[in-house]
Amino acid sequence: MSANIDILTKYFPKLTDKQREQFEQLQELYSFWNNQINVISRQDIENLYEKHVLHSLGIAKVLNFKHGTEILDVGTGGGFPGIPLAVMFPECHFHLVDSIGKKIKVVTEVAQAIGLKNLTAQHERAENVASDFDFIVSRAVTRLKPFYGWVQHKVTRNQFNELRNGILYLKGGDLDEELQEFGKKYKLYNLSGYFEEEFFETKKVVYVPF
Repeated sequence: MSANIDILTKYFPKLTDKQREQFEQLQELYSFWNNQINVISRQDIENLYEKHVLHSLGIAKVLNFKHGTEILDVGTGGGFPGIPLAVMFPECHFHLVDSIGKKIKVVTEVAQAIGLKNLTAQHERAENVASDFDFIVSRAVTRLKPFYGWVQHKVTRNQFNELRNGILYLKGGDLDEELQEFGKKYKLYNLSGYFEEEFFETKKVVYVPF
């Protein structure tokens, strides 16, 4: 097993052999595609598993999605948080969207290379996606208020997870002003409560129930 994914097995010790294999392939794949299409900062490629994969899986610490959950990843970029979550929850379906076509090409190629059958990708703006989903996930695409406006009509009322359907948004830094501007009900989950690495000290999941 690569030392790179030790940080994942440290916090998710019950990964299957297939999941470990899929996660392990990500380093080579993202290194290759980042040289073709820059989707991750050059310095972060060396810390892919901590700053991108484990960070994405912070959502999995907040909610263990039940089988059959439909999740929309808005502004996925190179596939975060959607690809790591799709590996973690093979019985759920993930639809990843981004307004930049070359980023969706990377998502499609990576997902195909590791054999993800539960993921679709679309070059589209979030507000133009036609389907409804149980949860919307994203990673620091924009401030919460405009983000909510993009997705508020995309969440189904069919509730069967431990949390009510809604948004699970990865954010960092001081969010006081942004959350005050947002003006709706939310709950904060500090990722420092799940992961001990310094990177996660200011990282949070903002949960917005619908």
